[in-house]
Amino acid sequence: MPVLKKPGLDETSPSSYRPISNLSIISKLLERLVARQFVAYLNASRLLPATQSGFQRGHSTATAIIRVLSDLLDAVDRDDTAILILLDLSAAFDTMGHRILLERLRVTFGVDNSALAWFHSYLSGRRQHVRCGSKCSALIDVICGVPQGSVLGPILFIIYTAVMESIVTEHALSQSIVAASVR
Repeated sequence: MPVLKKPGLDETSPSSYRPISNLSIISKLLERLVARQFVAYLNASRLLPATQSGFQRGHSTATAIIRVLSDLLDAVDRDDTAILILLDLSAAFDTMGHRILLERLRVTFGVDNSALAWFHSYLSGRRQHVRCGSKCSALIDVICGVPQGSVLGPILFIIYTAVMESIVTEHALSQSIVAASVR
């Protein structure tokens, strides 16, 4: 069901709305159990990007801002050049390719066998429609993205974007990169 992103936006424009999935209680409980185990595995194996601030317990937008400011000030103190690149990843959760995400889970994060099969099952075979009042659009297959409002969405987004830190490090672009929040 489309929900207005914030008061005051043009109610006649589809871009003013955010899609929300109506997930069953069983689905939400299962997601919480999987998320708890998966995050424990990622933390124990030290697989999460060290500078990831978004969607991490104990981190916030303020944490990210302080880290960026500190890095910029350090560069200035060293008479170094500092460049800040910001990406606006609006609708980011809707654009994650399932095949790419599953490959990153397998190759980069060591998820295999039944766990990988579970994630494949979680992502595939989904269908969606839009309901406004009593009217519904036609059902379509969902080929990318994760359900809006899901517990696993933010964790899977971290997995999907973790490669950015390795790209920056590989090209010696910075001592640090901070992944902040997504709107």
